[in-house]
Amino acid sequence: MPDLEVTIGGRPFQVSCQPGEEHFLRSAAGMLDAEATPIIAQMGRLPETKMLLMAGLMLADKTAAVEDELRSLRARVAELEARPVATRDVAVIPPQVNETLAEIAARAEAMAARVEEQLRA
Repeated sequence: MPDLEVTIGGRPFQVSCQPGEEHFLRSAAGMLDAEATPIIAQMGRLPETKMLLMAGLMLADKTAAVEDELRSLRARVAELEARPVATRDVAVIPPQVNETLAEIAARAEAMAARVEEQLRA
């Protein structure tokens, strides 16, 4: 089991972790240190148990806020997913339009044929 030294609030601590989890331990210690450092700056030197308790409570408060936001966002997603899918009205093309387009295409082809004949002559 690897032993790591982490620094929290300017104090070194020896901590063990499972093999391969060193990165997670360093990350967690960094988060705890980020909370402990301003506490020490504001309150001065504290007993290590109080420093760790205060830093832990600050992290727990942030975690609770994130969990509340996550619950709210999940509820909003569920609400949006439950809405019926909006349908679009698709215009129906009357049969006369197709007939008219076919007639226009036939006229255009006839005109193109006449132009080709005149160019050959």
